[in-house]
Amino acid sequence: DKYAAPDFTVTDYNGNKVKLSDLKGKPVVINFWATWCYYCTTEMPDFNEVCQKYEGKVQFMMVNMTDGVDETVAKAKSHIESKGYTFPVYFDTELEAANAYSVTGLPLTYFVDSDGNLIAHARGAINAETLEKGISMISES
Repeated sequence: DKYAAPDFTVTDYNGNKVKLSDLKGKPVVINFWATWCYYCTTEMPDFNEVCQKYEGKVQFMMVNMTDGVDETVAKAKSHIESKGYTFPVYFDTELEAANAYSVTGLPLTYFVDSDGNLIAHARGAINAETLEKGISMISES
């Protein structure tokens, strides 16, 4: 059974609104994270590496849980920039994505195929190997 991935709108690094459905046509890896989440920060180097490896083939959405209290855009940007990460970061300032995916714990990763179907998900920190396994389930290459 295939389920359509729930759509949501987040803002990109420059403050532009982006919808998950805008990325249809390419497989998407959605990762929910926050700077205060230790396990989120431990898996990021692997995400950054794998994202570079699949550049142009798989779209990554690193969705920050930007509630404006525990997490702010400034805090999140400062973390990403201090580590030199190049994966695409999005800010869930309205918590629309968090609600669409019932995010209760972080980190949380979803794998969406190029038709926009939800194929798999992983709760908790994952390593490069697990990330690659998820990608293999949503991409043809």
